[in-house]
Amino acid sequence: MGKVMAVCISEKKGTQKYNVHQADFIEDWGLSGDAHAGKWHRQVSLLSWEKIEEFRRRGADVALGAFGENIVVSGYDFKALPVGTRFACNGVELELTQIGKECHNGCEIFKKMGDCIMPREGVFCKVLRGGTIHEGDEFVIAQ
Repeated sequence: MGKVMAVCISEKKGTQKYNVHQADFIEDWGLSGDAHAGKWHRQVSLLSWEKIEEFRRRGADVALGAFGENIVVSGYDFKALPVGTRFACNGVELELTQIGKECHNGCEIFKKMGDCIMPREGVFCKVLRGGTIHEGDEFVIAQ
């Protein structure tokens, strides 16, 4: 079982996401107000709280949302789960559609640290059923 540690959005692509503590998730779209929402397979991005903390221990001063993640969850190593895994949180249902991504060259985190965890640790989901997710909510694997 996992716990939501942050819910993050950015209104414009190319800008860092920031923690809004709760957001409405729209079926087959993504987070309300997030620039990366849309009719595609990467509507919501997830990143493990533990992976962010591990990166911080290496000297990175990164805020939640800095990697472009929408939801930070403790309790899971997302990259170890198969595509097709479903998650449930406060009535919202998500389906894992992609593990990792190709990093665009020269992100600020990579420039400072020589590394970025999102390309290998982050995962992406589609919203199967909408609702609201709050910081502190229980986040579980549904199947």
